[in-house]
Amino acid sequence: MSIVDSLLPEFDQETAHTRRTLERVPEGRFDWKPHPKSGSMIKLASHLATLPGWTVETIGKASIDIAPGGTPPTPPPPATSRQELLDTFDAKVREARAALAGASDEQMLAPWTLLMNGRTIFTLPKTVVVRSWVMNHMIHHRAQLGVYLRLNDVAVPAIYGPSADEGGM
Repeated sequence: MSIVDSLLPEFDQETAHTRRTLERVPEGRFDWKPHPKSGSMIKLASHLATLPGWTVETIGKASIDIAPGGTPPTPPPPATSRQELLDTFDAKVREARAALAGASDEQMLAPWTLLMNGRTIFTLPKTVVVRSWVMNHMIHHRAQLGVYLRLNDVAVPAIYGPSADEGGM
């Protein structure tokens, strides 16, 4: 079995769970945050919606510098509606899945480096980057968003088993 063949089912499952969570983001609560140091709900959801796109950057390049020349990273602007959030996510998932499906084992085993202002943050095989920096990162922020939803009395979707709001998956 190829590396990609082992990753695609997990990618498909996790992106489907993530979309179900993003579908619940309440438009009237975009500015809500659980703490002054926390990001707003829409900032978190927008970040989550773009994460699958990092797959394309990982597979298509050997490295990326998130602060070239010392310029601070600039996140994409937050979505202005739930539909925009979902459209962004769906587009990023399609692009990511296509990049992943077309990757060879040789590509997936090649090193990939994350840089900040020319300084190496880490270098890992692309397969590890896709699993950790893309999928696990997406799972992490999806869980955060689930807490935001719960604190706003929005039904949290069942993911790996029933939630308090949904008895089944």
